[in-house]
Amino acid sequence: MEEAATVTPATAPMLTDDAPTGAAMQTVAALATRRASPLAKWFWSLLVTIIGFVVSLSAWNFVNGLIAQNPVLGLVFAALLVLFCCVLLAIAVRELQAFSRLHRIDRVQVDAATAHAGGDLVLARDVVAQLTRLYAGRADTESGRKALAEREAEVMDADGLLDLAERSLLVPLDARAVLQVQAAARQVAVVTAVVPLALADVATALASNLRMIRQIAEIYGGRSGTLGSLRLVRTVVGHLVATGAVAVGDDLIQSVAGGGILSKVSRRFGEGVVNGALTARVGIAAIEVCRPLPFNALPRPSVTGTVQRALTGLFGGGGGRAD
Repeated sequence: MEEAATVTPATAPMLTDDAPTGAAMQTVAALATRRASPLAKWFWSLLVTIIGFVVSLSAWNFVNGLIAQNPVLGLVFAALLVLFCCVLLAIAVRELQAFSRLHRIDRVQVDAATAHAGGDLVLARDVVAQLTRLYAGRADTESGRKALAEREAEVMDADGLLDLAERSLLVPLDARAVLQVQAAARQVAVVTAVVPLALADVATALASNLRMIRQIAEIYGGRSGTLGSLRLVRTVVGHLVATGAVAVGDDLIQSVAGGGILSKVSRRFGEGVVNGALTARVGIAAIEVCRPLPFNALPRPSVTGTVQRALTGLFGGGGGRAD
């Protein structure tokens, strides 16, 4: 997972001829991928350090003063402060564990790409061993791990071994991840279409996309904390920008909406379809970022097919046969 940029999920683009569909998302993503200058990083780092130092010193002086005035209350406050610091330490440990899990996924991805590119059977076997350890104890991969263990010794080339691992371990995980994408796309589309409150669609898209990315990461074994989730979000948006998948063209909307449906329903329903499609694009990108192996033996999920299945029946039949 490469470090990329911060995410802002799909907003509700206007379906007009002078504003291309998805232009708002393109603009936001372009701004999000701008790198902060070293001067800005130093500014915020020093500011946070100074504020932390002032707060710590103030708390220390307050505790000392309170103990001098009323020893009982001072000790109670000191105990509460120690407890608060212990909670902060526990949060820090959890975040470090989350980054460790994400790093394990990173390593598998890099090693798998190297093994594929060089046909390295030894490295491919190491990737399979990493995957087995990563998914050890999970009921949804138990049968796949058994099948992989039975056939692993029979495969004598790197590509074949990695393809076997992909088919054995990732099929149920891919299915669960796609269901999460469909659910998020459906939620965003429905709220955009039926809730008239200003910015409700933006807030729903933001919350749904963040939750969807985190759930997809957990499905593939990269469960993350708060900071880890921010890193995932940055990586997903970077992947969207790098692959040119930020824009949603009219051809996608027409195929999702079943031809002329946008001309038959209100503008809000059309915006719902657009925002649902944008959410699906974010979800597919999150799958590609969080998945420990690239799509090689298995087909990559189709954005159009995913949105069709998510929106079928919502907007008057909202789509034909899914890919």
